[in-house]
Amino acid sequence: MANTDAPAVSTADRDQIVRLVFGTMAAQTLRATVRLRVVEHIGDTPRTAADVAAEAGTEEQPMSRLLRALTSLGLLNEHTPGTYSVTGTGTLLHRHHPASLTSFVRVFTEPAVVRAWEHLDDSIRTGRPAFDTVFGTDFFTHLGQSPELSGQFNAAMSQAVSETAAALPHAYDFGRFTSVTDVGGGDATLLAGVLAAHPHLTGVLFDTAEGLAQAPATLERHGLKERCSLVAGDFFTSVPEGSDLYLMKSVLHDWTDDQAVTILGHCRDALPPDGRLLIVEPLLPEAADTHTGASLTDGAITYLSDLNMLVNLGGRERTRKDFEDLCRRAGLTLTSSTPLADAEPFWLLEARLESGT
Repeated sequence: MANTDAPAVSTADRDQIVRLVFGTMAAQTLRATVRLRVVEHIGDTPRTAADVAAEAGTEEQPMSRLLRALTSLGLLNEHTPGTYSVTGTGTLLHRHHPASLTSFVRVFTEPAVVRAWEHLDDSIRTGRPAFDTVFGTDFFTHLGQSPELSGQFNAAMSQAVSETAAALPHAYDFGRFTSVTDVGGGDATLLAGVLAAHPHLTGVLFDTAEGLAQAPATLERHGLKERCSLVAGDFFTSVPEGSDLYLMKSVLHDWTDDQAVTILGHCRDALPPDGRLLIVEPLLPEAADTHTGASLTDGAITYLSDLNMLVNLGGRERTRKDFEDLCRRAGLTLTSSTPLADAEPFWLLEARLESGT
């Protein structure tokens, strides 16, 4: 017998839950689209499903079903039944688009990234990454054992950092410094943006050997090989000295608080008395905002990123107070935090040596 005392549930509330559940399927739809190079096969002029299927080497009917789904997601337009073109958003799934996100899609739908999410509840119970249990090793060790995945990861990070690389050079006074070391700077996309905008600076790119693999090509492409040196190493051991400005983007959120303090401590050891450390990370508010819309906001994505850090790496996203505490433990003082315009949800945090250190 129906419970007539049950509270009424709105259609909008039910629809929101359904949309969130189907988010996993939407992500895998993008993965298939990138793997089949659908956007590249359509190109700049409308193509039929039969044409795209022939180019991709698939059956026509399932390809037509994929193209309809992509249209519903805003990535394609269907002009006449069975004929499709690519939207502006969809062009970002073309490998050769200047702002391509194909590697980003590949990595964040990669089984090595998503399988541990099946055990999110275990990570919530234990506070430890599920990845280590699922794969028998930590994420970065696993990455180092797979050159193909490592290359995709580096490319994904490059694509993810492109907005920051465009915004950061104009969001901070780099003119008072002479040399900048990018700690954990990967393929040099961010450092190249800073150096290109500030010709007086020299640069040092510091990362593991795997992390630096694509950096020479980036520096060559920007004409910066003579102004930037590459140093391979481990920031849990030390950070190279010699710069008056140190930069870290999306490094600390990969690690536990104690590990983050170790990294910051090595940056402190390398800083000259008048040096500065720039930390570029998302910044969580002290209390989460409630969101009732159908799509994911930047704020919601940051909280999901926080869970991804837990599940796959053991790290976390942090509030300003969290960063203040980390810096204090490492002998640093956090002096400012500024939202990075045109690169949401990232903030620019500046730290200096603690007085008396």
